[in-house]
Amino acid sequence: MIAIVDYGMGNLRSVQKAFEKVGAEAVISSDSSLFSKATALIFPGQGSFPDAMNILTRQKLIEPLREWVREDKPFLGICLGLQLLFDASEEGDAKEGLCSFKGKVVKFAPRGKIPHMGWNTIDISGKGKECPLFKDIPENSFFYFVHSYYVVPSDKSIVAATTQYINKFTSIIWQGNVYAMQFHPEKSQDRGLSIIKTFCDMYA
Repeated sequence: MIAIVDYGMGNLRSVQKAFEKVGAEAVISSDSSLFSKATALIFPGQGSFPDAMNILTRQKLIEPLREWVREDKPFLGICLGLQLLFDASEEGDAKEGLCSFKGKVVKFAPRGKIPHMGWNTIDISGKGKECPLFKDIPENSFFYFVHSYYVVPSDKSIVAATTQYINKFTSIIWQGNVYAMQFHPEKSQDRGLSIIKTFCDMYA
């Protein structure tokens, strides 16, 4: 069973439907006791970094999420679910993130349309060429993005793919059994479903 973290932000049902479409059982829950029964954790999200951290704090989910990633259990972060893994964000009032990875979340420079919204490609390079999620994904495949901020990891070795919009930014990180992406695989049609299916084949 896969658990989808419900912290009141993001299109949880569409994420759940994407997992169901590839044949996986996915349960939406904010109950951290369910995590112990899950084979993998999905951490989606849309909205504000500070608001999300406030909600996670109220729900007492901060430490369970940190522990899950620290123990290298199967994890898939989506959009805000990627950004929250880092130390802090420029968005809104200064707010600490989950601090699972060193680095920060910054806003795109005002040299183009913000948010970055729509289809864009990913450049799989370096460590990304070994990433198991990409086994059925050709180079320069298109995925669907909606975001105004992006992550800047301190440790470049966790970067599995980048994307060009205004500047080159990290679009996927990978370390051990932990994966997180800026785009929305659940909105990315066949390529997105392929990533979800590969993840489920490994961990569901």
